[in-house]
Amino acid sequence: MKLLRVGAPGEERPAVRTDDGRLLDLSGVTPDIDGVFLSCGGVDRARAAVAAGELPELDADGLRIGPPVTRPGKIVCVGLNYRDHAAETGAPIPARPVVFMKDPGTVVGPYDEVLIPRGSVKTDWEVELAVVIGQRARYLDGPDAAHEVIAGYAVSHDVSEREFQLEYSPQWDLGKSCETFNPLGPWLVTADEVADPQNLGLRLSVNGVKRQDGNTRDMIFPVAHLVAYLSRYMVLEPGDVINTGTPAGVALGLPGTPYLRPGDTVEPEIDGLGGQRQTFAPA
Repeated sequence: MKLLRVGAPGEERPAVRTDDGRLLDLSGVTPDIDGVFLSCGGVDRARAAVAAGELPELDADGLRIGPPVTRPGKIVCVGLNYRDHAAETGAPIPARPVVFMKDPGTVVGPYDEVLIPRGSVKTDWEVELAVVIGQRARYLDGPDAAHEVIAGYAVSHDVSEREFQLEYSPQWDLGKSCETFNPLGPWLVTADEVADPQNLGLRLSVNGVKRQDGNTRDMIFPVAHLVAYLSRYMVLEPGDVINTGTPAGVALGLPGTPYLRPGDTVEPEIDGLGGQRQTFAPA
């Protein structure tokens, strides 16, 4: 099932996208798509309501698509998780996942404007597979247990400012947490509809030029390993988001390739999870 939230920022309503492209209003089932909905049987109730034909159809014309889950409690990110990306940045293959946090306030809709920070000269793109947690997870006993706590998957654009990230602080937060720096969606595809999260093509183009073209099978640390690993060091709550890394093709790894400037358009997409489109503007 494809779950999404539609409407103006701060006024989104929950919805379902059907296989034939219609939008159905979920407001009668849940007030929002959040941790409570994901962890307390909301997906099953929504699926039953769709099957019973109980949900009214929404007019999609001109309707903004917001992030598919409400503001997460945390965004956990994994860096250098594709061998080709580590190689292009000159970094060694990590022996353990490289983990950092991103401000949850960065989450915006998949077609919303993204703001280039004041003083930025190195705003960069990164298409990533996002994992959305559906059940509280702590000290999981390996990858099999990790599958049980995943609600679903979405396209994530982990926008980064490389000068802020790598030159202004020994930690990466400054370059990862600028406003609007995490477009998410267009929808949350429930885990039962993703046959193999380790075989999804990821692509991203800038102004119509393809820059990234990878596959999740090339991850150094697979999705289930990451979820189990992270649960050893933090409690993962329903609605939390994990950005699982990006393949090669970012501006940082392409000498001579210009970083993003106002007016540029970026289009990330992942097989089966949909696509995004953002135009960049000055903050």
